[in-house]
Amino acid sequence: MKSIALHNLGCKVNGYEMDVMQQMLCERGYKIVPFDHKADIYIINTCTVTNIADRKSRQMLHRARKRNPEAVVVAVGCYVQAGQDQVLRDAGVDLAVGNNKKKDLVSILEKYLACREGKITEIKERKTLDGTTIIDIGAAKEYEGMRLKQAIGHTRAYIKIQDGCNQFCSYCIIPYVRGRVRSREEKDILEEVRELAGQGYQEIVLTGIHISSYGTDRGCSGLLSLIEALHGIDGIRRIRLGSLEPGIITEEFAEGLSGLPKVCPHFHLSLQSGCDGTLKRMNRHYTAGQYYEKVSLLRGKYDFPAITTDVIVGFPGETEEEFAETKAFLEKIKFYEMHVFKYSRRKGTRAAVMAHQLPEEIKSARSNILLAMERKDSEEYRKHYIGKEAEVLFEEEKIIDGQAFQVGHTKQYVKVAKKSGQPLGNRLVQGIITGFAAEDILRME
Repeated sequence: MKSIALHNLGCKVNGYEMDVMQQMLCERGYKIVPFDHKADIYIINTCTVTNIADRKSRQMLHRARKRNPEAVVVAVGCYVQAGQDQVLRDAGVDLAVGNNKKKDLVSILEKYLACREGKITEIKERKTLDGTTIIDIGAAKEYEGMRLKQAIGHTRAYIKIQDGCNQFCSYCIIPYVRGRVRSREEKDILEEVRELAGQGYQEIVLTGIHISSYGTDRGCSGLLSLIEALHGIDGIRRIRLGSLEPGIITEEFAEGLSGLPKVCPHFHLSLQSGCDGTLKRMNRHYTAGQYYEKVSLLRGKYDFPAITTDVIVGFPGETEEEFAETKAFLEKIKFYEMHVFKYSRRKGTRAAVMAHQLPEEIKSARSNILLAMERKDSEEYRKHYIGKEAEVLFEEEKIIDGQAFQVGHTKQYVKVAKKSGQPLGNRLVQGIITGFAAEDILRME
């Protein structure tokens, strides 16, 4: 029995796909071992969203080779799609598998192993099977069927509902490595969620590269209709949404969601900038004013919902005045959480060749300003719940100041800790929030 070590880089979509690949390998009889152990085969699910992600992908591939020089090292995913020539020249990589071949990983791997052991001689190239392993992802028109039977190591189950993106933001490589929007059939999603509910999972998270576009390629009724269907599945108590584009938040959409009590009032609306000029250069399809209207819609339908976002600082051409405009906009909205990113120049995107690229020290200074704001606003949001009753889905045990606590999340994705003499994993518990157990964790009694 060959041993396999897997490592995932990147987003929740990559995580879902890694769980499915691990599931397929286990079913085939392979032994899964930790990545820091010596293994016969190493599989790295790569990321390419930034140049730093590329570097981390290469580092993990070479780390695997160093750990066992005799092992088969397999590169899978976005870095493979984006840097085909570089991957194929890399002596540390034995096999490269493109994004919409992940579902065929086991057969590709076993064919490679058979060739390596001299059992077959069908492979014409060292790292591509008959030239088809890495393919033009832009030509893919159908969702590549990958289905999760068990959410490995998680209390909540991530459900991939679509792949690809048609937005072509000027800073983003994803449409080139993930292809165009491809929605998964609703019937298949519902079957997967029913199976997971039968295993005791109470919370699902809908994820994808651009879930707001779900159904647009099929001409079906879209994301809200899917959520309504999922809402009727017995055993599922919470439905959490992945990142949304502001444009999907209409009166009809917000009203529809607010009538579904299982939907978590936690909305991640990607912003990127609070300045209209910067948004235009980014090729984002809204203004700051329109974004504010979307947030107001949600706050009008829900009592104190958690609104989170992404912000990029130091985009090409961002002046001090434009940054000040973004800062003022963020102060006006007061997000629960902000993920602040320094703009990273990504070869192959339009932004990479734009004039007025900013120096790293300016990006870092602006990032620090927004991170300080984020810490303050996040603390203020959490304080709102002190003295109030909350429902928490507990997930794990955590040591805080030398004491063991059970830790989980509210529907708003606020982390909460509770002292308990018994494990509370995957249990929903009601209680009063009395204060802070740690800097970013509330305490329940």
